[in-house]
Amino acid sequence: MSTATTHAEPAAVAADIREGTYGAKVLAVEPGGAEMVALSERHGRPIDLLWTWISPNMEFATIFVGVLAIVAFGQSFDAAVVAIVTGTLLGSVTMGVLSSRGPRTGLPQMILSRISFGRLGNVLPAGLNALTAGAGWFAVNSVSGTYALSSLTHMPKGLALAIVVVIQLLLAFLGHNLIQAFERYVVPVLVVIFVIGAVVILTKAHPGSLHQHSGSGGFLVEFGATFGYAAGWNPYATDYARYLPEKTSRFTTGLFAGSGVFVSCVFLEIVGAAAVTIPKIDPGSWFGNNPATVFTSPMATALGDLVLLAITIGAIAANALNVYSGAMSFLALGIKLPLTLRRAIAAVVFGAAGTVLAATSLNSPDRYENFLLIIAYWIGPWLGVYLTDQVLRRSKRVDGLPFDPRHNPIGGFLAMAIGMAVSIPLFSDQTKFVAVVPKHHPGLGDLTFEVGFVVAALVYTVLFFATGQHRVRDTIVLPDTVEVTLPA
Repeated sequence: MSTATTHAEPAAVAADIREGTYGAKVLAVEPGGAEMVALSERHGRPIDLLWTWISPNMEFATIFVGVLAIVAFGQSFDAAVVAIVTGTLLGSVTMGVLSSRGPRTGLPQMILSRISFGRLGNVLPAGLNALTAGAGWFAVNSVSGTYALSSLTHMPKGLALAIVVVIQLLLAFLGHNLIQAFERYVVPVLVVIFVIGAVVILTKAHPGSLHQHSGSGGFLVEFGATFGYAAGWNPYATDYARYLPEKTSRFTTGLFAGSGVFVSCVFLEIVGAAAVTIPKIDPGSWFGNNPATVFTSPMATALGDLVLLAITIGAIAANALNVYSGAMSFLALGIKLPLTLRRAIAAVVFGAAGTVLAATSLNSPDRYENFLLIIAYWIGPWLGVYLTDQVLRRSKRVDGLPFDPRHNPIGGFLAMAIGMAVSIPLFSDQTKFVAVVPKHHPGLGDLTFEVGFVVAALVYTVLFFATGQHRVRDTIVLPDTVEVTLPA
């Protein structure tokens, strides 16, 4: 790739552009790592993102978010629905905003995060996402898939876990195109089965029989949990939009990505909340050894078996994304692996770590509640920095900054760290740790991610100008052609 500059200024550091003949091949290992996707490799349509983000949410982990609203957080059914819709809407809107940047940049989400954090500072969000995606989420969904497969076939949980893991890792190892094809082909199966199951659940539910209401506290905890579940996909956003042609509409890209998350999450979370109100189901049974069988117990045997199969497939659909993006985040740390298959190898490593975590969590479904909130705790401040930076740099082209080793602003790292340092010790409210404010005001609820977002955004704005980031010159990287550094 040649480089050129204007006014004889030094050229910005060239981007890592992945060349090759991967294109639209499905049964081929995606080469390279977290480099920019060259224009010659671009393919697909924005609507592909709708299937990509519906399928991974059609699973039991989504249902259980709705269950928690009533069983764990003491909400009435109506209040649970409002929390589910509003929390999911917020996480879906940010999903759309982030995804819209994929076609123009051709970059994974955690590489784009370097624009506001720099290469060194980006270790904080990329490292956290590598852990929560490649290990945490992988374990959560592997456990739910294992429960379902074990109930369906009566095989030992260890064997069921091994089967689920092997399929997930195969998808993640081959990469982007196979993952998107898998999500597209399983979505009609998952939607039909879950819609039929939902009809049974909703006809047997008695939402009006619930007379509990935990006030704003429980509502805010569920709001944070539903946001955490939807926004948990945010650090993956452009990973699956970066292959779209460069001229693809940003609005359409964001609309399909955000809609896929919103529709699937709201649908199954409301069904989960409704299932708790079925009179014959003991609320305490949801925290037993196999909550998937509790969900299917009101259904006829044949339908229950189909739903268990759908839960297994949905867990695999989710974890293909989790392992793939966990590997992307690991590579975004700047660790160099001199291998053509470095992304594929990183996916296997993270899958192995997630498998160990899943195996130790097969009998501990109660950990899920805290996990959802912890995700929101760091994603809130990260979004505060990332979105604020996008607004502050809205008049500039900054495509080259993720690849410039000289670009290491301290503002992003400090703002996110301060946002977490302020919000978590003061406002978190979960079973393992109750912070200062909710301890003295139990009815207030969990405001951690909201406070973290605001604090990080404010701190970053101040540091953006104080450290001179507003004077950074436009840097444009054009795949397959030239790189241009514009004067201020």
